[in-house]
Amino acid sequence: MEPVIEVGGLTARADGALLLDGVDLTVRAGGVTALVGPSGSGKTTLALALLGETAPGVRLRGSVRVAGVDVVGEEGPTRAARDVRGRVVSYMPQHPAHALNPARRIGSVLTELARLHRPDGTDGSGGTDGSGDSGGTGRAGGAGGGRSAAGREHAAGALRAAGLPDDPGFRRRFPHQFSGGQRQRVALAQVLACGPSVLVLDEPSTGLDTVARLRLADRLTRLAADGYALLLLSHDHDLVRAVAARTVTLDRGRVAAAGPTPEVLPAPAAPPPPVAATAPVRPSGAVLEARGLTAWLHAGRRGEVLRDVAVRVPEGGCTAVVGPSGSGKTVLARCLAGLHERHRGHLAFRGEPLPVLRRRTARQIRGVQYVWQEVRGSFDERRTVLEQVARTAVRLRGLTPREAERQARAVWERLGLSAEHTARHAASLSGGELQRAALSRALLAEPGVLICDEITTALDSVSTELVTAEITRLREESDTAVLWIGHDLALVERLADDLVVLDSGGVVDSGDSRTVLGTPRSETTRLLLRSRHLGTAGPAALEPVPPGVQRKEHLQP
Repeated sequence: MEPVIEVGGLTARADGALLLDGVDLTVRAGGVTALVGPSGSGKTTLALALLGETAPGVRLRGSVRVAGVDVVGEEGPTRAARDVRGRVVSYMPQHPAHALNPARRIGSVLTELARLHRPDGTDGSGGTDGSGDSGGTGRAGGAGGGRSAAGREHAAGALRAAGLPDDPGFRRRFPHQFSGGQRQRVALAQVLACGPSVLVLDEPSTGLDTVARLRLADRLTRLAADGYALLLLSHDHDLVRAVAARTVTLDRGRVAAAGPTPEVLPAPAAPPPPVAATAPVRPSGAVLEARGLTAWLHAGRRGEVLRDVAVRVPEGGCTAVVGPSGSGKTVLARCLAGLHERHRGHLAFRGEPLPVLRRRTARQIRGVQYVWQEVRGSFDERRTVLEQVARTAVRLRGLTPREAERQARAVWERLGLSAEHTARHAASLSGGELQRAALSRALLAEPGVLICDEITTALDSVSTELVTAEITRLREESDTAVLWIGHDLALVERLADDLVVLDSGGVVDSGDSRTVLGTPRSETTRLLLRSRHLGTAGPAALEPVPPGVQRKEHLQP
């Protein structure tokens, strides 16, 4: 087949830094091409260039052609680029918060995208999509009404293709009423609603549990079989091996390797079974504890998302929380961090009641630090990231700005960030680099408890090792307790002493992590374990989960 994407000699510069250096890339229809490489290697910069777009301050030179249209030339993005965005090539960003409108119901947005970009859509006028949110300013009726109906059908089809329900109640929800994994699939549905021929997917498996990840691999394979051209940006090499025919490796903005995926990313040797380690005896008292925790989304205790949950983290220990996407893991973390106020139950830090964040003392704020999954919005674009990271130690520990900056640089170095990063603003850092900056910010508080919510999903394997090594060092040297939320069961096995499995807002398994994973009591845990290895789980993992086990889409309006 003829190439749909042709990139030649593409160069990108920002603030004197060379982000891309003479990159060549070809993507053909009916297949998946993967783009891999360390955090900060230029993957997202290249992906945005396919739409003729850049991050602020980035200058492009070279050649980018999409479906025969010149998108980038020697003078940068062309005027013709606007004609291919959405209709020909659609981009799904790494963090769905960047793509979802928090003020609009998802159904109206999906319908509007279909109307705007599909040939059988309208020019944006028409009625509503049944979600209760107007999709335009015109009236539904006549030919416009027919096209509105077509837009709604395209929106429903996009939800189904992304593995989500297409019922009216689901389409009436706002983005904040979904879990991180669900928002990732809503963002994928937005891309599909445009009806493009080229899909550029930036870390689409972020925030997905092992079952949803396996189903994502199946969906991507089906999309390629339907004739789509897919460019997959990912640190998830197992996903890449499962779906991509060709792989291109970027390193410091240059193509380091390109070819068939089995040659570029050969399958790793099977890891040895975990060796029983003699863990140090830790105090039995809990540093952080929740008992009988029930949480809901709306006034009047409507939209229950957690039900009678209990979790405890001992001093120097690590308790992991796993479960399907949408099971309530992030709501649990937000309750413990004091950010989610609609809850009841007992929360305690070092034996003392733990109120919501706005009522916590400075000692409690310093003692319980939270690092979440989508951190870009937490950084001020007007100041350097290092300045913001160091400010934590100034405000919570009383250090001078100079000493705080010195300690911040030391933490950055241990996490693999160079001196060059210290002078940058958030817009010029990759998702993985910002994730490590956010972790540095929390670590400078020297907390008693560190809550980590999917903090390695945007990281390559080398950066992940640096992060886990730092967390292990803190536990051993400072007795820092860790609540680890994640979908990577291999990391859970390595890090966690205890494990809690959530499903549909309730605890379905808990105990010593090796016991829970070795002899699981619940079908949810068994399903997560069966689906952990792409390509080896078998067709059964793609079959519907038995009633009562499959997670509910429980964040109801």
